[in-house]
Amino acid sequence: MASNQPAPAAPYMPSQRDGETFGYGGPGTDEGPWEEWNPTEDSLNPVRGRHRVGKQRGGGLARSSTVLGVGVIAAVGAGGMASANTGKPPVSISLPDLSSVTSLFGEHSGASKAPASALGNVATVSTESGRSGSAGETLRNRIMAQAGRQQGQADSKAAAAAVAAADQQVATAAAKAEKEAAAKAADAKQQAEADAKKQAETAKLAQLATQYQLPVVSYTITGTFGQAGSMWSSGYHTGLDFAAPTGTLIKAIHSGTITEAGWAGAYGYRTILTLDDGTELWFCHQSSINVKVGQKVATGTVIGRIGATGNVTGPHLHLEVHPDGQPTGIDPMPWLRSKGLNP
Repeated sequence: MASNQPAPAAPYMPSQRDGETFGYGGPGTDEGPWEEWNPTEDSLNPVRGRHRVGKQRGGGLARSSTVLGVGVIAAVGAGGMASANTGKPPVSISLPDLSSVTSLFGEHSGASKAPASALGNVATVSTESGRSGSAGETLRNRIMAQAGRQQGQADSKAAAAAVAAADQQVATAAAKAEKEAAAKAADAKQQAEADAKKQAETAKLAQLATQYQLPVVSYTITGTFGQAGSMWSSGYHTGLDFAAPTGTLIKAIHSGTITEAGWAGAYGYRTILTLDDGTELWFCHQSSINVKVGQKVATGTVIGRIGATGNVTGPHLHLEVHPDGQPTGIDPMPWLRSKGLNP
């Protein structure tokens, strides 16, 4: 350890303590006050015999050395000189080696063993930290900007997809509406055609109704075409029965020629009226006949009267329709309706 030049010894005053001590709190019991002793060749007494030097307690010396080292480092780092403002004469201080101070910090304070030049590197670290912070902020800004651009691109793609989906929906709805409109137009056209046809048919039937009429004015339908039963030799009913009292007038349904008038077995008295298209109308079970064969008759001409002749159960007119004079007749009901008549 380096030592200063000998200095005049200060008077020892036990009652006075230095107010600016480097200790932690108040002075310890083992910390002094100490009078600095700088031995010289003149002050040393000759050694006589063997002398044992008592060991001082290490705790106080180590703590004092630590405090002294901290004070020296603080004074040197601040760039100034430590001086006491108490007006006392200066006291010589031994400056420890920096390596020993470092060892003291490492052994007793638990501090990391850093080189003495670390104090001078504080500004450099601070500068580098500032640069690192600036670079980190720049990197962060770049990342945020890139994330913003990617988010914008994603939003643009989502918006474009939404617009495309909306356009597709609009196109689908338009196609569906067009298809439905076309179907409705086709239905309307078909309905209009059907209505027109019906109107034409109605007009035709109305015109035919002026040319055709039912054979009996007041009647009751008691038998229809196709009914099965043992009363008919064919096994089924071959005509349409208009039940009315005996003597009720029977009129010509349409204009034509009388081709037969007389007795016909199970049909009783029968008159056959042949129309211009070759259709034969059979009027059966008459009580009397008012026309002759070859006679031309018009619509509504009286051709006979209702009776109960032939195979019958009561007075009625049995009407049969034979297209083109065929032996087998057809159902008179639809034929009459085709002529505008509703039995």
